[in-house]
Amino acid sequence: MDASVSPRHEVMRSQLGRARGLGSGHSGTAHWIAERVSAATLLPLSGWFVVQMFRLGGADYEDVTKWGGKPVNATMLAALVISSFYHAEVGLQVIVDDYVHGKAHLPTKLLVRFGTWLVGLLGVIAVLKLALGKSSSRS
Repeated sequence: MDASVSPRHEVMRSQLGRARGLGSGHSGTAHWIAERVSAATLLPLSGWFVVQMFRLGGADYEDVTKWGGKPVNATMLAALVISSFYHAEVGLQVIVDDYVHGKAHLPTKLLVRFGTWLVGLLGVIAVLKLALGKSSSRS
């Protein structure tokens, strides 16, 4: 028996785990904390967003672009987009880790990461366009 593993912990491992020498990957805690922190940031940001959407109900295009051009609103929108897509990435990575195995695991993880970053980046660019007043002309 390995000197670093106490007899008490050895009892809690399965026979297959002992034979393979497999144990914790040591990344579960950090992943769990990242999910909780991102969810905690989404609570006030989502609440703020819902209130703002009710306030803007029935507003025309110019009013919405003026609202989105304010620095506080643009910052809050960017933070909402970033937090949302980060939270989505962390959650989807857990699903991939749990359900995708073999040769498909790494490409799927990379696809999830690339996809969430790409769509999140497009969201941040849209917020920046709104904030900087460079919206496309309406026909």
